[in-house]
Amino acid sequence: MSQRLHLVFGGELVTPTKNVFRDVNAIHIVGMFPDYASAFAAWKAEAQRTVDNAHMRYFIAHIHRLRDEASAASPTEELGA
Repeated sequence: MSQRLHLVFGGELVTPTKNVFRDVNAIHIVGMFPDYASAFAAWKAEAQRTVDNAHMRYFIAHIHRLRDEASAASPTEELGA
């Protein structure tokens, strides 16, 4: 079975309507996770921690898709459903 690595990261955006970081050097790298469920838990914790700042956004990057772009995956496949 191949690993399905996920990167959780975020930071302050220039405007809440676009995904453009105010300062790329200040991006918060939460961490790399071995599955979507643990990445989602980390993403949710950071999103809730920064909920009072409308400019803060956190994202989950599907690193495993960069390694094997020919392999399609759906969100339900990520959760094991």
